[in-house]
Amino acid sequence: MSNEYNDDEYEKICYMCRRPESKAGKMVSMPGEINVCSDCMQKTMNSIFGSGLTDDEMSKMMNFTVLNNKQFSNKDMSGSDITSEVSKEEGTVVEGDTEDKEEKKKKSPNISFINLSDMMGDFPKRQKIKKKSNRNPDEPLIDLKKIPAPHRIKEQLDEYVIGQDYAKKVMSVAVYNHYKRVATNTMDDIQIEKSNMLMIGPTGCGKTYLVQTLARLLDVPLAITDATSLTEAGYIGDDIESVLSKLLAAAGNDVEKAETGIVFIDEIDKIAKKQNTNNRDVSGESVQQGLLKLLEGSEVEVPVGSNSKNAMVPLTTINTRNILFICGGAFPDLETIIKERLNKQSAIGFQADLKDKYDKDKELLKKVIVDDIKSYGMIPEFLGRLPIVFTLEGLSSEMLQQVLKEPKNAILKQYQKLLELDEVKLEFDDGAIEAIADKAVEKKTGARALRAIIEEFMLDIMYEIPKDENIGKVTITRDYIENHGAPVIEMRGTPKVHEEFIEEAKEIEG
Repeated sequence: MSNEYNDDEYEKICYMCRRPESKAGKMVSMPGEINVCSDCMQKTMNSIFGSGLTDDEMSKMMNFTVLNNKQFSNKDMSGSDITSEVSKEEGTVVEGDTEDKEEKKKKSPNISFINLSDMMGDFPKRQKIKKKSNRNPDEPLIDLKKIPAPHRIKEQLDEYVIGQDYAKKVMSVAVYNHYKRVATNTMDDIQIEKSNMLMIGPTGCGKTYLVQTLARLLDVPLAITDATSLTEAGYIGDDIESVLSKLLAAAGNDVEKAETGIVFIDEIDKIAKKQNTNNRDVSGESVQQGLLKLLEGSEVEVPVGSNSKNAMVPLTTINTRNILFICGGAFPDLETIIKERLNKQSAIGFQADLKDKYDKDKELLKKVIVDDIKSYGMIPEFLGRLPIVFTLEGLSSEMLQQVLKEPKNAILKQYQKLLELDEVKLEFDDGAIEAIADKAVEKKTGARALRAIIEEFMLDIMYEIPKDENIGKVTITRDYIENHGAPVIEMRGTPKVHEEFIEEAKEIEG
């Protein structure tokens, strides 16, 4: 087996019950990197001998160790050339004298050995659990001085995310307070509650990108998962605990580090209660109920490196008390529920509101309240564990123009970098940027529409430019975006020759 990592950093896992060494206790090591805990060994011996072993016999079994897996080849394990005997004084395996095959067959006529390492293969690193560090329990998990203040967090978010000032302010304060809570644990014996968040906004407005940027700035483990694949326990799909499995993988299977991470559950609106259905709702309300214990804070058994507890993988326990959960969803048709509630307030009389009063209200989503989300299909217990609810606004044409050119990794900068590798300068005039933004607004998919539009008109340019090494600069115009013209292409050296010609003409005239 290729040992690419230090085994001392990881716990041994029982091959049968999948419990780590910290839970199961001392392990019996066997060839092929196989370890068995004392409980499973006891059950195995009971099933073989039909009665339980005494404590002395079990202790001898636990002291039974193997010298080196490499000493046991397939030939050795089959018992054809070498036999092993246990030294009673030291309790270790030693090589015995070579015996005749006839004598071996008489001693063990119906017993043959199988090299389990051939069946098992390499035990992947992702299914190993890191040992807990010998940290002082009173020592804080996070240094409070290293946590940036809310205004610093928002300033860093501004460099990557355009607009959404209110959402960035809410997230900065909530994250700062959360990690103060993790760092201090308690303040004057007052237990600080978790500040889980629910963000609501149309598709392409930056929900996922905000969380990704936030986790990168804070340098904490982040797991992003979709609620669409989660199902009730016992059904085909991902178990609810798979949310924490992804966080554990992001933390390098370090349980302590994972217990201070961030989990972002996207598409949370897809697990709303199904209305007027006769089928069993295995991916709706039942999933919300299963998530309650995770959001509240409890010890959860989590499969390592798998989406299901039934897989043959080790299990570990994660305490979710210090894990920050952020849920996000587009909640389509939520605006209709908000309009119905607002229209009911004054529907009759001289001062009654017109039914179409809120049809053109672009900030209607900001008027959402918890009752509207309940009407959508989210259960009250679930919403009660998400105390911070805020909305993100849809991107206007002006905001989309900023998204195109201002962030550090703006889309236009990405394409300019691509053409720089071909030694070609790419430029977009203001009219072209406006035309791209206007087309994106029509698609109603937010910032996600920008790349699709740019890919469409950049296809021919990216295809033709490598053909001609003399091309030095390409300028994209509004006419080209609107299919009324072609991009402006300048060959290498052309502008310089043109300037020299003008200077010579001026000298002649002078």
